[in-house]
Amino acid sequence: MDGNDIIRILHDWNFWREDLRTGVPRPRYLDNLQSLMSTNQVITITGPRRAGKSFIMRQMEMRMIDEGLDRRNILHVNLEDPRFTETGVLLLEKIYAAYREYISPSGTPVLFLDEIQGIQGFEKWVRMMHELAKAKIVISGSNATLLSRELGTLLTGRHLDLQVFPLSLGEFLSFNNVVLDGQDSVAGKESELRGILRSYIEYGSFPEVVVSDRKKEILLGYFEDVIFRDILRRFNVRKEGELRAVARHCLSNISALLTFKMLGRSLNLSATTAASFAGYLEQAYLIFSLKRFSFKVKEQEQSPRKMYAADTGLANAVGFRFSENLGRLAENIVFVALKRTQALAPGMELYYWKDTHHREVDFVVKNGRAVERLIQVCWDIKDEKVRNRELRALSAAMNELDIPSATIVTESAEGEEALHDRRVRFVPLWKWLIAEERRI
Repeated sequence: MDGNDIIRILHDWNFWREDLRTGVPRPRYLDNLQSLMSTNQVITITGPRRAGKSFIMRQMEMRMIDEGLDRRNILHVNLEDPRFTETGVLLLEKIYAAYREYISPSGTPVLFLDEIQGIQGFEKWVRMMHELAKAKIVISGSNATLLSRELGTLLTGRHLDLQVFPLSLGEFLSFNNVVLDGQDSVAGKESELRGILRSYIEYGSFPEVVVSDRKKEILLGYFEDVIFRDILRRFNVRKEGELRAVARHCLSNISALLTFKMLGRSLNLSATTAASFAGYLEQAYLIFSLKRFSFKVKEQEQSPRKMYAADTGLANAVGFRFSENLGRLAENIVFVALKRTQALAPGMELYYWKDTHHREVDFVVKNGRAVERLIQVCWDIKDEKVRNRELRALSAAMNELDIPSATIVTESAEGEEALHDRRVRFVPLWKWLIAEERRI
C-alpha cells in the first residue's frame, strides 16, 4: 500500500475534513479517559467487542477538538478495516509515515489505535513511539489477556487501563431519552421504568442493539464475531464445534456453580480442554467467572466458580429462554454492574460466599482486607420459604464475616428487616442499579 491508499482509508475514520457520527455521549467514561490521558502514559481501553470502545474514542477526539486541539493533531486508525491489506508493525509504520506526510500535524499528535490486538508485535512499536515521545497513544482491544500481558511486560509502569462495558441502566435510560435528575423525577415513572428494565434484561445493553429493531440478529452476529475473530483465529482452535458447545453451555448456565471437570463431563471433553476453552471465552469478554470467598487461596482455586455473561442479551440470544430465567438474568445484571464499579475501584474484590451447609450469598464485595458488602439477588421474594432461605444465608454470612447489614435485590419488594442485631434491606433492581452507578 502507498501513502495515497492509506490516507484515503484514514479520511473515513478521522475528523480532518468533517465531523463524524459520535453516538450518544457516555460522560463517565469520557471524564475518566480524559483524566488518564493527562498523565504521561499509554492508555489501553479494553472490553467486550461492540461495547462502545470505538465511539468513546471518537467522543474523546471530538471533546479535544472542542477544547481547541487542531484536528490534524489527532489520528484515529481502525485496524480491523479490511482495506488495510498489510499486517504487522510495518503497517503501523506506514500509517504513521503517511499521516505525517499528508496531514502535517504540528506538535505531538494523539494516536487512537482501535482493535490493535491483531497487529503482531504492536507492543514494541507502541513502546518505541512512547519512549521517543513521538505521540500520545490510546489503544483499544477486545482481548483482555493479550493487552494486559504484552503491555504489562513491555510497558511496565508506562500504561493505564480503562475497561468499558455495555451500557449501565443509567446510560440505557439516556439512550431511551429518559432522564432521572433525582427522586422527584422518579415519581409517576415506576411503570415506565419497569418496562424499560425488562427490555434491559431481555435484550441486554450493547449500544447498537439498544437502538435497533433487529436485536436478536445483531446479538447472534456479535457471538459469531467473538467466536471467529477473537478465539478461533487468534488461538488457532481446531475443535470449533467443541468450543461452541462450551460457549453455549456457559451462556445457558449463568450464575450456576461450575467446575471444569463438570463442564468437560457434560460435553464429553477433558477437563483440561474445557478449562482452556472457558479461558478463551473469558479472555474475549464473552463470559466472566467468579470465585468463592475464602481467606485461603487454595480453597478459592479449588472451589467451583460461577459463570456470568458479559451481557444478558447474549445469554438470551444464544442459550436462554428469557421468561423462565428472570432470577438468573437479574443476578447477571447485578454482577456486571459490580464489575463496572470494580473497574474504577482498583482495590475492590468480588466473590460469592458459600458455607458447609450449602447456604449461599451471591456477592461478597471486599476492599483491601475488609469485607464491605453482602448482596443477594432474589427476583421473587414473596414466597415465605424462599424469603426465609435467603435471610438464613445472609444471616450466616453476616455472622461469619461480621457485617452489620446486607442487601437483597428484588423485582419490586422494598423495605428493611431486622435479624437480631443485624439488618437486611430489600431494594428493587432498578433502584439498586441507579444507586450503584452513583457510587462510582
